Amino acid sequence: MFVHELIYQSQGDNTAFCGEQVVTYKELQDQVENYRRFFYRIGIRPDENVGLFSRNSVEFVYSYMAIVSLGAVVVPFNFQLTVREIAYIIKDACISHLVTAERMDLTADLAYYGYDRDISQYVISEFKQQLAQETATDIPVTNTDFTIDHPCVIIYTSGTTGNPKGAILTHNNLVSDAIAYRKVWPVTSADNVLCVLPMYHCFAWTCAVVNALLCGASITILDAFSPKETIATIKEYGVTVMYGVPPMYNFLARVGAIEDLKGVRLFVSGGAALPEKIAHKFFERYGMPIIEGYGLSEASPIATINPPHKTKYCSIGKALPGLEVKIVDENGKNLPSSIVGELVIKGPTVMQGYYNLPEETAQALRDGWLYTGDMAYQDPEGYFYIVDRLKDMIISSGENIYPREIEELLYAYPGVTEVAVIGVSDELRGQAVYAYLVVDENHFFDKKDAREYLQNKLAAYKMPRDFVLVDALPKNKTGKILKRVLREQAEAMI
Repeated sequence: MFVHELIYQSQGDNTAFCGEQVVTYKELQDQVENYRRFFYRIGIRPDENVGLFSRNSVEFVYSYMAIVSLGAVVVPFNFQLTVREIAYIIKDACISHLVTAERMDLTADLAYYGYDRDISQYVISEFKQQLAQETATDIPVTNTDFTIDHPCVIIYTSGTTGNPKGAILTHNNLVSDAIAYRKVWPVTSADNVLCVLPMYHCFAWTCAVVNALLCGASITILDAFSPKETIATIKEYGVTVMYGVPPMYNFLARVGAIEDLKGVRLFVSGGAALPEKIAHKFFERYGMPIIEGYGLSEASPIATINPPHKTKYCSIGKALPGLEVKIVDENGKNLPSSIVGELVIKGPTVMQGYYNLPEETAQALRDGWLYTGDMAYQDPEGYFYIVDRLKDMIISSGENIYPREIEELLYAYPGVTEVAVIGVSDELRGQAVYAYLVVDENHFFDKKDAREYLQNKLAAYKMPRDFVLVDALPKNKTGKILKRVLREQAEAMI
């Protein structure tokens, strides 16, 4: 099944989107067709990478579905990125068409990356008005070689080796993951699924949108998370299924009353490890467990989740049906239960590879297995537990942050001679960013000035919480900075 065919999985008069704006499945289908005609007319064609920059909205869904129905590939942008970061992705993905909620001045930043291709921006609020005044016209038949293994989306995912990489996911990758997830935690047409996580993120898109449409459920959209608004929305619109990241559940465990969320039958957490303390506090307040799973964009994203019959705290659950998940050593050899190694995944949800990065693709995909870079172990009952990360990636409020990007910028700051950026445990966000700096003794380091320097170059969620000045950074005998030692020192002071 193609992703855009999911909008036809329910009766036309059933509700597709709840909230202040109610949209039936028939209206959803009609709008996608309108957008499809418009996108075809402006020149979007099969195999083209098309940027999509918008907060959560029904228009995001219309645009996404219309683009991929033409055989083009969506490149959704994190709306928290700076223009410089957006320009990098535009260049890397060779984007010519950008569907956006707001027009951006990209000229200087694209020039910085040496990208001289013309970028056509189409502001949603503007062409919506145009579409409302037009009559339907037929679109020539296209995509004769368009199969379910055709790329659907390129998700730019953070790493620790520099710039973000574009994970290529096919229609089959996304739909297979939604189908496998449904076999463990069925969602029905009677459910109302809350989409408060950002749609550009694979977790939100697959679970709160793709899976919901697959099951003919309705979706209630919020464009941002705030505890009071989320609780009010859940109560007002009868939300029954919620997907969130640990910081969201941490807030809800502090502010809500049991009657506020009594209509919700399923709470699912992903994006980062769920602290046991938060899980217990949430259960004590609402009498409902939070179901923890695990995934990554390269796997569409869900790979494991706790089953309904038995949920284990601190576990990411068992492999989804149809997926193989195992723990291996540094040579790729299977490890027995309770032994820590790298978690690897195989199955129809695994990405095609990284866009235009053959070496990185070969490193991540070996003999059909996706090497996640996460250290884990499996217990005798088949439940998996994440222990640590091979990578130095920081996860803050469900967002991936790669330290090297911040380090490179700080190395360019006057007087800085050495930098190490690490993640430190944070009760609200999961992790907070800390920058450890060695500064030339003849230079005065002004934290306020450094923060202003970074603000125009980094998204807000990547900003260091603090700059820690040290005389020297811990190193091993080869001169490599020991971030592990810094993390241990920081954790000991919390």
